[in-house]
Amino acid sequence: MRLMKFAVIVSTKDAAGMNIKERLLERFDFKENGEKFGHPSYFFENIELYTTDLESVDCEEYDKELDVDVVVFATKHQAASGVQSLSVHAPGNWGAAGLGGKEKTLCVAPSCLLKFALLKLKELNSEKELGYEVIQECTHHGPYMEKPVMFIEIGSEEKSWERKDAAEVIADTILHFCRSLIPSYPIAFGIGGLHHTPRFTSLMYKTDYCFGHVCPKYRLEDLDSALVKEAMEKSGAEKIFLEWKGLAGFKEKVTTLLDDMGLEYEKVK
Repeated sequence: MRLMKFAVIVSTKDAAGMNIKERLLERFDFKENGEKFGHPSYFFENIELYTTDLESVDCEEYDKELDVDVVVFATKHQAASGVQSLSVHAPGNWGAAGLGGKEKTLCVAPSCLLKFALLKLKELNSEKELGYEVIQECTHHGPYMEKPVMFIEIGSEEKSWERKDAAEVIADTILHFCRSLIPSYPIAFGIGGLHHTPRFTSLMYKTDYCFGHVCPKYRLEDLDSALVKEAMEKSGAEKIFLEWKGLAGFKEKVTTLLDDMGLEYEKVK
């Protein structure tokens, strides 16, 4: 097996992304390699580093211009709670395309890579005693891409985005997974629960399972058979977990949908 080629993309409009870029250039021997997307580009080993003036969610189909296996957006995560966090997730829209991407269309999720990155974030967060929450979020927002794509983020307010130690953890995690042969974990599709998927994240820490796509409770109204099929196919999932309490008033809709599709599922309580 060969190591995959990665493109890491940051936005000038994103304080956390620019912080992560600075740490990557500072800590590793990146070399300048011409210009792309209006800014100097860099390479180091199997990693290409790009900067754009677009918001990350608006970088539609950038993957078609890049000769890589996986696209990684290093960005901020914003939440009203202000909880300091390190997170990963796959992009895609269960309903309307409010923040980039295509309506009711998911991207290809690098499911095993998401868990591998999550575990490294958790390890480094503990080593550096940052005290951050380390999570995998649900599938949300754009951009739309056909190559496997993921987000790795610092949350969730300005003072967090600018912390050098948090950006160093992200940079070291990126280098770690880019230099690694990613393990093959059993892959699941998660349905229900909160945006920051506490039950599914906990399940990943306790078992071998990883999650590519997760449809949260607030998007269950949009979930249909086509999206279930797409989530399974674009993540490689062979199992479905339901966060039972997190289905709220959609229990009957979801179970009937899956039963009609002939799909088995397991309840997580």
